Amino acid sequence: MERAVILCDGYFGQNTGKTANGLVRYSKRYTIVGVIDHTKAGRDAGEVLDGKANGIPIVADLKEAVERGEPHTLIVERGLNLVAGLHEFLTEDPEFVKLAEAHGVRLFDARKPRPIRDSKQFSDLTRKLPCLRIPVLGTDGAIGKRTTALLLADALTAAGIPATFVATGQTGLIQGSTYGVPLDAIKGDFMVGELESEIVRAYEETKPKAIIVEGQGSISHPAYVCGTRAIINAAMPSGIVMMHAPARKTRSFRRDVVAWPMPTVEEEIEWLQFYTRTAGKGKVLALGINHENMTKDEVEETVRTYEARYGLPTADPLWHGCGKFVARIQGML
Repeated sequence: MERAVILCDGYFGQNTGKTANGLVRYSKRYTIVGVIDHTKAGRDAGEVLDGKANGIPIVADLKEAVERGEPHTLIVERGLNLVAGLHEFLTEDPEFVKLAEAHGVRLFDARKPRPIRDSKQFSDLTRKLPCLRIPVLGTDGAIGKRTTALLLADALTAAGIPATFVATGQTGLIQGSTYGVPLDAIKGDFMVGELESEIVRAYEETKPKAIIVEGQGSISHPAYVCGTRAIINAAMPSGIVMMHAPARKTRSFRRDVVAWPMPTVEEEIEWLQFYTRTAGKGKVLALGINHENMTKDEVEETVRTYEARYGLPTADPLWHGCGKFVARIQGML
C-alpha cells in the first residue's frame, strides 16, 4: 500500500475532520504514516481520536511529515501524489494538471462521478438479490455511519457471515473500498441507479450473505436528505442499523450557519420506517451509539435505557464492538 500523510490542519479529531479520522482508523488503500495538524503536533493520532495510541504521529508541517514518514501521497509538493475528496476536481484544473505533469505525480479525485453517458438509472435490481442488504443510517451527519458499516462488515465476516461493504462517500472510497460511488457528487436522476449498480456488482463479484451500505446524512436532516433516500431506494433494505449521538444537541452542518435541533430516536425510526414501506420493507434492527461528549458510564446507561425502551440491540461500535448487531443479523438468515 502507498504510504500517505493526511493534511487536516486544525481539525483532526473533530467532526469537520471526519475524512482524516476515518483514514486513521481504517484504510485498505494507504498506510497512514502521519497527520499534519500543528494544533496537536507531538501527540499520537490514535490517542487523540480514540484514547488509544496507534503509532501514527501528528506533526506540525509537511517538512516534518516527509522527514519522519517518507510518504508517497499527500499534496502536489515534493513529488507527492494528491488525493482529493473535494467537490472541485483537481483533474479539471489546468494549473494542477500542469504542475502534476511537471513533477510526475498523479491526481485522484475521489468525488468525481462517471460521465453522464455511462451513468445508470434505477432498474429494480437489488430487491431480487439473494442476500441481506443493510444500510447503516443515522440521525445526523458525521455520526459514525461509515465507521460502523466497516466494523460491521468485518465483524460479520469474522463470524462466518461473508459481508461486503459498499461506500457512498469520498472517505470510504479513499480508504480503499472496491465498491461504491461518491453519492453527493452524482446528478439526482442517476444517484439511485449508480448506487444500485454498485450493490449489484458487489453481490455478483463477492457473493456475500450480507451487503453493508454506508449511510449519508440523515433522512430528517434539512441539508442532506437526498443521500439517505437514494440509499434506501438503491439498497431496498432488509434491515437498518441506525446511529445516534445522545449528547449531541444540534445538527452538524458543513458551515456553522444554523442551529437545527437533533431528532429523537423515536422520530428518526418513524421517518425511516415510513420511507422503507415502499423500498425493501426493512425495519430498524439495531441502534448504534456515538459516544461523543459522553462518559463510559453514560454510554452504558444509555444502552440499557434504549434496549428496554425500543427492544433493539444497542451498542457503541467503537467501545463495545458489533457483536450484538451480528447476532441480530444472524437471526435474519
